Order: sequence, then structure tokens, then C-alpha cells
Amino acid sequence: MATVNQCLILAAGNGSRIASVAGGVPKPLVPLCGVPLLEHVMTSSREAGIERFVIVAGYRADLIRNWLRNHSTDGISITLIENLEFHKANGVSALAAKKELNQPFLLLMSDHIFEPKTAQALLRQPIADDEVILAVDSKIDRVFDLDDATKVRCEENQIIEIGKDLSRYNALDTGMFLCSPALFSRLESARKNGDCSLSDGMRELTKDGNLSAFDIGDGHWQDVDSPQALAYAELIFDRDFCGSPAAERLVHA
Repeated sequence: MATVNQCLILAAGNGSRIASVAGGVPKPLVPLCGVPLLEHVMTSSREAGIERFVIVAGYRADLIRNWLRNHSTDGISITLIENLEFHKANGVSALAAKKELNQPFLLLMSDHIFEPKTAQALLRQPIADDEVILAVDSKIDRVFDLDDATKVRCEENQIIEIGKDLSRYNALDTGMFLCSPALFSRLESARKNGDCSLSDGMRELTKDGNLSAFDIGDGHWQDVDSPQALAYAELIFDRDFCGSPAAERLVHA
């Protein structure tokens, strides 16, 4: 099995929920412990073995481009794509990268931080040609903002349902996916009036039993998309995310 070393990061949204503390920058550049969220995501990804990044920006893409230009890129490749339809759902941002990714890839959100060991474990999973594997968290009682979380219902390692409004669920979507390029055709199938979310594409995959679950076990992750979530992430960062050398160097430099 070929090693997956490329990653798609969705960084296009306008971050309206976190805007009051963003200081005018797009959400991927909002600092967490003094370091932009996007840098946290890229640093953890690099430690997990990612060497090529495809980043889809939208709102204030110029600021993200400037940040990347001034950022050390030793040993990695970065392709920045601008999604002018960033006001639409995040599936449209994923589709903007379709031509760049024709082999399996890691799909991440620019506002979800995680431990490198979790990404490493996900990247080691064998993946079929028409499959997506979603990293899920069954520790539902530990989530910070359950109302905002995307819920999933799993039967063994298969995901049967996914959505924010599920009444029956047994795990949560961590925003980390191992994808075959077939994801893009499923997103195209899910488009209505030119719009679709990632969850819409995932629901297409569930119809054929091609959306699998990978439980992160004792791994930690945090969605940082509101002032409250940012404050919470700052509070727990040293406890939950400073176990890796990369995170230590990043925030305690």
C-alpha cells in the first residue's frame, strides 16, 4: 500500500462565528496560544508524514497567501487554490481542489486541531478506491459544544448516518478524513443549485456502504470556530496537545 503524504485543508469560510475575536483576519489565521490555527494544523500534519499541502482559501485569501509566502516551507510543497464561492458550503471548497488530487489524501479543516498520532494512525488505514474513512470520536460526553458538532451513527466500522441534527448517534465527526479521489464524484452527485456540504457527499457514500469509521480512541481534537471554543482550546492546550515535540516547539518557542 502506497504511503499517503498529501493533504487537502479547507480554509475558505468567512468565520462569522469567531469574527468578534478574529481581529480582522480570516479564521485560519486566528491565533491559538499565539500561533495561527492553520499553522497548528500544518505542523501536526507534517509530523504525521504529510509532505504536500493543497489549501483552499476564500475569505481574505490574500492574507493567507501572504502568510504562506512568509512561512517556512522547507521539505514541503504547498498549492494554494482560491475559491471565489466561499460563501457556499464546504463541499464546494473541496471540489475546487479536484484537479490537484488523483491519489488518496488526508482531508482536514483549518479550524480543527488534533494530535499528530491520530493523523498517523488514520493514514495507516488501508483504503479502497471508492471509500472515505472518517476519524470519529465515541467519547461524546467530553465534547465542548455538542450542539455544533456533526454527529454520526456507526454500526461497527460503517457509518450509517451523518449530520448535525441526528437524534440517534454514537460518535462525532472530528473533521479528519482519509479520502480516495472518488470523494469528488460523490460531492458532484450531491450538488443542488451549485452547492453542497461535505456531509452531503458523505451521505452519498453511506448509500453504498463506502463511508467507514476510524475511532480515535483516547486521541484529542478540538473544533475552534467560536470565541467560546477558542477560549476553551487555550485552556486545555497544554494538557491535551503539547505531547508532541512539534507542538512544544510551536507554542513554547
